[in-house]
Amino acid sequence: MAATASAGPERITEQLIREGIVAKDAVDKAQRESKSNGLSLHYNLIKLGLIDEVALTKAIARTSRMPAVDLTRFEVDPRILKLVPAELAVKHQVLPLKRDGRTLTVAIADASNLGVLEDLKFITRYDIFPVLAGEVTLRSVIEKNYDSTDTAMTSLLADIAGLEGDVEVVEEHEEDVSAAALAAQVDDAPVVKLINAILTDAVKRGASDIHFECFEHELRVRYRIDGALQEVMKPPPKLKAALISRFKIMAQLNIAERRVPQDGRIKLKMGNKVIDYRVSTLPTLFGEKVVLRILDKGNLTLELEKFGIEPRAERELMEAVSNPYGMVLVTGPTGSGKTTTLYSALSKINNIDVNIMTSEDPVEYNLFGINQVQVRSDIGMTFAAALKAFLRQDPNIIMVGEIRDLETGGIAIKAALTGHLVLSTLHTNSAPETVTRLLDMGLEPFNVASALNLVLAQRLVRRICKHCKTKYQPDELELGGAKVTTGTRLRDLRFTEEAIASARETATVEAKPYMEQVTLDSCVGDLPFFKGRGCDECADTGLKGRQGLYEVMLMGPELRKLILQNVGAQEIKDTAIQLGMLTLRMDGWLKVMKGITTLEQVIRETSADTQSRDVE
Repeated sequence: MAATASAGPERITEQLIREGIVAKDAVDKAQRESKSNGLSLHYNLIKLGLIDEVALTKAIARTSRMPAVDLTRFEVDPRILKLVPAELAVKHQVLPLKRDGRTLTVAIADASNLGVLEDLKFITRYDIFPVLAGEVTLRSVIEKNYDSTDTAMTSLLADIAGLEGDVEVVEEHEEDVSAAALAAQVDDAPVVKLINAILTDAVKRGASDIHFECFEHELRVRYRIDGALQEVMKPPPKLKAALISRFKIMAQLNIAERRVPQDGRIKLKMGNKVIDYRVSTLPTLFGEKVVLRILDKGNLTLELEKFGIEPRAERELMEAVSNPYGMVLVTGPTGSGKTTTLYSALSKINNIDVNIMTSEDPVEYNLFGINQVQVRSDIGMTFAAALKAFLRQDPNIIMVGEIRDLETGGIAIKAALTGHLVLSTLHTNSAPETVTRLLDMGLEPFNVASALNLVLAQRLVRRICKHCKTKYQPDELELGGAKVTTGTRLRDLRFTEEAIASARETATVEAKPYMEQVTLDSCVGDLPFFKGRGCDECADTGLKGRQGLYEVMLMGPELRKLILQNVGAQEIKDTAIQLGMLTLRMDGWLKVMKGITTLEQVIRETSADTQSRDVE
């Protein structure tokens, strides 16, 4: 093995700061992210855009006295890959590149991890020559070259199909089957491998949920990716009981009980990441349906600007959560990203000098420095009970998972009025409707008006695939869904110069040339419209990834006065728009103009606003 001077990550980071390659506050930000997602400091510096990967790699190479390699220009030989087991390559982030006699050149990201080089020498029987590679690129290349999940699952399904005759099948009506008999089935190697392959494949594809469904003559596995379900496979129906029981054993559920729903959790380690799966089983007509929610901390994005919140809206949100007391509410349907928004807000105010307490149902992600409480209604640990207990724990900031009733709402309002910052969620269609919902619960108008700092309503829409994006002109039928015509001006839609300027600055590359010409007097027909043609990258859907739409209503004297007068949601909305609020539909229009999402997505996820009636 080539002699290499080892330099620890701390020493390298200090050197980067001294050389001015990266700022101290950027390192601090990346360290906080590392505590959150468990990934390395250097990886997070690159992923957060705080440093260029090439510059970082060169700096580490200088400090470590190790040669560097640009993997984007390197073609890996499949025969060389076989020298290092996939499990070892993924776990330690090493990649064999070439063989020269008895020397094997291996790319690594951590220059201080010399122990793995000794392991590689023992396993491969070659002398190891390490070269340094950028961690983000190295991870990507390893996943690409060792990603044989699809092939493995196809092979596994074929193996299982061949074993069907040897497997004892348990039908859904055999309620007297013993737990020992079921446990014996799930120990079968192909069943175990198939379940593991499904769990890892879903994470690699960026799925949020796995659906395992039983029908009369078939099984079906679907992933929810970017909010839409996609079918990925149909395992042999005869293995239904064995596969379901395997899920249950992993989640520590009762495999003999198939008559009632059950809930559990699975925790798997993949490389240096720990993935949590929240498991729910439900008895259906032809067997139990199993749904797994994937909680991948590595995919948790706490930077709201990455989700597309407009600068003014983000500024108002941060202003509201920076107040020492008051209430901030986030509203929207299930799956609209409310919890992520609250986590993002909490992460920005999570300092050593404040006591933050949250009650959640369930706790999805563990956040360092925050006291998180799991709500358990079956033993009386409700949101209201948790909130009462919090007030005796000397809190500064309280997050309540959801305000569901008058008791919880009343305690939250009182906490907000007595010197605490309270964050919570509510299920309403828009920000103005949140106020009327609170009043309908029985809360007093003067308390609501005094306590509320801000209400944020949000939705998630799918982004246009950047690999197959193309410009097109929508027909009158599509525009009719948005309640406008090609002759409608942006001024008629009650946009402001500030909103148009923001859209112009942050438009995508394709939309920028068109946005330069857009003004308040531009007609809808002159706007840039884009959609995806469909390609391999987006599975021929034309859509890949998701984008947030935000309606932020900052409480000021005018709105507080309207609440005291107990007026309707429509009057509150009209006033908020006059004060500069962008409704969900208006924010959606901006995302369409920027070339981020499609008109169809915006119409589907938002309702027609006040301004729409003005132009009908």
